[in-house]
Amino acid sequence: MLFTPEGSSGWRSLAPRVVLVLLLTIAFVLLTGLIDGGVGVRPARFLDQPRFLFANAWPGLLLAGILLVISRRVLLSFGLAFLLQGLIYGVNALKVANLGTPLLPDDFRMVGQLRKGGAHLLGSYLPHSPWPYLGLLVGIALIVAMWRFEPPLFARRTSGKRLVAGGALAAVMISMLVGVAAWAKIYNGQVLWLEPWSASSTAAHSGVVSSLMMFHLQYGNGKRKPDRNAATQLISQSSDALRQSMMSPANAELPDIVVIQSESFFDPTIVHGYEQSHFTPNLRRLAAHGISGRLHVPTFGGGTIRTEFEVLTGLSLRYFDNLQFPYLQMSHKAVPSLVRALKAHGYDTMALHGNDPAFWNRTAAFKALGFDKFVSQSSFPPNAAKDGMYMTDSAMTDEIMTQLKDNGPPQFIFAISIEAHGPYDVQPANTAERDAIPVPDGIAGKDKQELQTYLYHIQHADKQLGRLAQWLAQRKRPSLILFYGDHLPALSNSYDATGFVDGGNMLSQAGTWLLVDPRYQGAATSLDTAAWLLPGKLLEQAGIHDDPYYTLTKLVGPQLAELTEAPGAPPPAEGSDEQRIDTAMDSVDQLRMDGKLDKLLPALDMPTGGIAHSSSAMPSQPPATTALSH
Repeated sequence: MLFTPEGSSGWRSLAPRVVLVLLLTIAFVLLTGLIDGGVGVRPARFLDQPRFLFANAWPGLLLAGILLVISRRVLLSFGLAFLLQGLIYGVNALKVANLGTPLLPDDFRMVGQLRKGGAHLLGSYLPHSPWPYLGLLVGIALIVAMWRFEPPLFARRTSGKRLVAGGALAAVMISMLVGVAAWAKIYNGQVLWLEPWSASSTAAHSGVVSSLMMFHLQYGNGKRKPDRNAATQLISQSSDALRQSMMSPANAELPDIVVIQSESFFDPTIVHGYEQSHFTPNLRRLAAHGISGRLHVPTFGGGTIRTEFEVLTGLSLRYFDNLQFPYLQMSHKAVPSLVRALKAHGYDTMALHGNDPAFWNRTAAFKALGFDKFVSQSSFPPNAAKDGMYMTDSAMTDEIMTQLKDNGPPQFIFAISIEAHGPYDVQPANTAERDAIPVPDGIAGKDKQELQTYLYHIQHADKQLGRLAQWLAQRKRPSLILFYGDHLPALSNSYDATGFVDGGNMLSQAGTWLLVDPRYQGAATSLDTAAWLLPGKLLEQAGIHDDPYYTLTKLVGPQLAELTEAPGAPPPAEGSDEQRIDTAMDSVDQLRMDGKLDKLLPALDMPTGGIAHSSSAMPSQPPATTALSH
């Protein structure tokens, strides 16, 4: 028998070993629930809903069983499995602390980014306290001791039983990792608790491991199939308005366009204690002559490329559950994008970012999006300034000014800042300036310094926005600036201490955006929108109206903007018009990503020789549009 050690036989020898394994199994399940901490898997719930605790511990138990077959040492096997599981929970705790959401299956793709600049960035979020590392060393020491001194539970030679048992356990484990559909009979919302739009709620009720399994099973087997009829109906209902908008005359001269994706930028006046603050004077000054408002983005505290992807493509990630990190998962060699729409009008296109180009797979992603050039860290001057861990916004602004030419075709520059990137416990270049920043009551110690460091950096971002706008206003060529924050910073403790002016939580807060002609001095327009709707608005202001997809997003997108939240918005009410449009737009975006939408969209007969631009001095546009026209 498998559990019969060398030199012994019979039930008397087997029974205590079976009991030991069962006791360790129960202990493993209870301890997993303890370190998980979710309300649905706490040890106190063992008697009334044991399935929640066992489902959450099941992958760890499988690993312990495989290790037991290999090592024959039961304490070693359960201890090592629990230690490895504890590491996953440690990473989950770091993500929750910094980003406000638990681990998701696609987070494991970040392992491949460690050698592409990710180790430097992600490593900066590791705990500075020595205790977690001492605890890990103690755990490793115990594992080594068990390996050396624990006696085997069963004989080395078992007439093939070890091989069969180990193979069976490994097969079961592999079936979970690859997402065999049969596991959905256990890991689903009927047996456990699943809220597809909220990973946090799912993990709290079902446990982190069960949450990983359910999202893996739900989204790991490919994307949804688009409803072509729903997409066709939405386009048909909008066709007259589409054609009318697409026939609007273009500007006589296309402007240079500079888009600034400002790291973690938001307006602090939405936080209690900062209602009357003046950390962003240039943003306010420019907003008085441009279009600005709240910006709904698909992430919080991190995941920059989610917002970036939406802005560059006009595709809402709400419709792509299988794209947690789009640049790491895109399988298309050519992706429809704002970049390609501008290139069709003769623009030279450039991305600019003072960091490792391989991180987030940006080099390949920007090629797929159609950029002509990517200026990254190695192309900046060797003496480009840093403040804290990263390159300054002033160095980025210098490079933008260097790259913009005074003649030739119109230019599109997409610049990604990094100075204000966390973590915010890194000392800045000017600590006196940082320490002079006021902080609301109730925030002290480490949280106070992190908040001050963040505000120190966004003041620099605001200053550079003003500097760039002033410089562009003095050029002969027309220009537009689109400026927005990719997400709120991960300052969870400060948010908990102060709260927000609107009474909402940190995951429901919208960011900030601005679209302005630096030379225009007319009235302001206030507009709340979403990241995926910015391309349509930008093209409209540039005087480019002939792209049917971006025109469609302008028409139907505004009523869907608030559905874009981080980490995910609840679904629209059943049977509502909003749900019908949302469902149809889902299919529209799926078809567009697959290159199957164009034949459904209306087209205009263009003059021979390419895209014509009107010579009219002022395009015929609604008031919100003319605010930025030449």
